[in-house]
Amino acid sequence: MPELPEVETTRRGIAPHIQGRLITELIVRNSQLRWPVPFDLAQRVQGQRVKEVTRRAKYLFLHLDSGSIIIHLGMSGSLSLVQDTEPAGKHDHLELHFEQDIRLRYTDPRRFGCWLWTEDTRQHPLLAHLGPEPLEAEFNAEYLYQKARKRRQAVKPFIMDNSVVVGVGNIYATEALFLSGIDPRRPAHSLSERECQDLVGHIRQVLAQAIEQGGTTLRDFIGGDGRPGYFQQQLQVYGRSGQTCPRCHGLLTQVRLGQRTSVYCPECQH
Repeated sequence: MPELPEVETTRRGIAPHIQGRLITELIVRNSQLRWPVPFDLAQRVQGQRVKEVTRRAKYLFLHLDSGSIIIHLGMSGSLSLVQDTEPAGKHDHLELHFEQDIRLRYTDPRRFGCWLWTEDTRQHPLLAHLGPEPLEAEFNAEYLYQKARKRRQAVKPFIMDNSVVVGVGNIYATEALFLSGIDPRRPAHSLSERECQDLVGHIRQVLAQAIEQGGTTLRDFIGGDGRPGYFQQQLQVYGRSGQTCPRCHGLLTQVRLGQRTSVYCPECQH
């Protein structure tokens, strides 16, 4: 699944090409995504100009004159800029046409993503209960410590909870906990203030690095410019169960937490 760095990489890839552009047409080839594409979306957006492309959690927003298109990439979705001569494929479900023959194509083999419309992104039901962005000032050690104090769930699913902080998916939670020396199985309420400070810092670090390097190369992910990300080359523990720890050279161990696989070092993480 594309995570926050992949979505941010996509936003940065497409924004310079479509911001300020006039939408001439929206083609909906398949409206049956996770939530059906609104029947009147094509009519709503035609003739409007893209004022800005922003992101909240893993949602992208194309802000137009009278509202915003909400896009989620789901499990396997991607956005790419294509030539007007490039034929659509089986899984190319939507396509925005702009002036000067620019096209933004949405591809999604599993159809778990969405294209929705809203006139107020702050009040939309999918967005109203999201926690702070991990790279913004609101997400800090004191905030995390106070949130964790009464939570008995394991720390890894705790920091992956979008009502606590958005966009810390499985890969980046695994890496941040390793860098912080925190066992992913520990109850969240056992975190000290110092550990929360370390964890916030390492969450910021791994996400910032991933964004800078273009996201994590996943089987279904390609960047907004059609190229894969490269952060996976830098991963220290994720996907490396049974291999040696880069710190102590002991064996990395795999467990399941909250229906997700987690890899950690029993010697380095406590």
